[in-house]
Amino acid sequence: MLTEAKDTSELMVDLAYAALYFGDPDMAEEVDELNEDLQLLASDMRATCVLGARNLKEAEAMASVLQVIDCIQRIAGDAVDIARIVTHRLGIPRELVADLSNAEEVSHRVLVRDGSHMAHRPLEGLELPTVTGMRVTAVRRGRDWITDDIDGDLVLRPNDVLFLHGPPAGITRLRELAGAPYWHPPQPAQDNVALSDLDRAVDVLVEMKNLSEVAVGLAYSALVLRDPLLAAEVKHLEDRLDEMKDRLELWVLRAAQRDLDPGALRGLLHLSQAAEDLGDQAQQMVWLVEDPGDEVHPILAIAFGETDEVVFQLPVSPGSQADGASLSSLAMDVEPGFQVLAIRRAGGYLYRPRGSVVLLAGDELLAQGPYEGREALANLLGWGFNVDEDTGSWELLDNMGEVVRSG
Repeated sequence: MLTEAKDTSELMVDLAYAALYFGDPDMAEEVDELNEDLQLLASDMRATCVLGARNLKEAEAMASVLQVIDCIQRIAGDAVDIARIVTHRLGIPRELVADLSNAEEVSHRVLVRDGSHMAHRPLEGLELPTVTGMRVTAVRRGRDWITDDIDGDLVLRPNDVLFLHGPPAGITRLRELAGAPYWHPPQPAQDNVALSDLDRAVDVLVEMKNLSEVAVGLAYSALVLRDPLLAAEVKHLEDRLDEMKDRLELWVLRAAQRDLDPGALRGLLHLSQAAEDLGDQAQQMVWLVEDPGDEVHPILAIAFGETDEVVFQLPVSPGSQADGASLSSLAMDVEPGFQVLAIRRAGGYLYRPRGSVVLLAGDELLAQGPYEGREALANLLGWGFNVDEDTGSWELLDNMGEVVRSG
């Protein structure tokens, strides 16, 4: 249930931003429906926690699970708030929609054409996460939505509309596979004079979107790995989000003094509040790791290690393809479809590193991506990779075939 709740809340955030980007009220309403399902699931989880605690020690450990359940519900609530910008027509500047095309991860939709490479093929055979770096979050088939049955066995049909999330670099290849024409992202109106305060607010909001998603991803990783350094990074990100929200509010108020429709600015304030609260929920989760007196229930690490995307931590091997290469040249977000959440170097973390960052031998990468892309990622960093499909256990091998790490 925890695994399903985490996946559902992340799907809701992806769909909410997609609804905003495409101005799609149907997708925004789907976020509301997913939220209703999640609330029922959360209620069942709380009842299970109460029934599972048989003594004081177990009750203290279960308290950590209850805290994470509450955070997941709040993340889902933030997704609903983002979607309401569309359903309640709060207004959003065109500049923001255009700038969302340049976010580190973007939402995209594409129509599957008859005769294309995608038509009449199962998702598993397409391997979209490893080929394009983008993952399918929802499928609209006629008037029906498919959100909870998206697995490798789902066969795509002509006229299916896919909604995906991933790096902008993967869009071109994705559209080729779907038989779709070249994509021209939205552009801000050319006849508008440059509005410095509004531009600043929009830029900050896109950065807040990026940082809030990183904070949540690092929080789950901190729980799986029980890493206090990662927890400290989440706290740092949350502080930055607070500061950025304060600056954004000031710039929005300044922009409102110009000849602008204030209705178009309401959405900016609404969206910044949701992004800042996502950071708050990430911080709430990592308190369990920061405080050595709090007992973290082992079910959290088990559940979050079984989600649709895996968090994989492994070093850069000396002499490997990655040793001395920049992240942009490796393009691992496109193939094998892994996003680098952080790099551990010299005892500290570089979170969501830019493409210009050059990897060094001994760097520890914390990356999130598709289960089936782990071997390709390990190979890229200079390691052999063996996995037992029955148990899910894996081994990392050096060039002599010796096991250097397992999990």
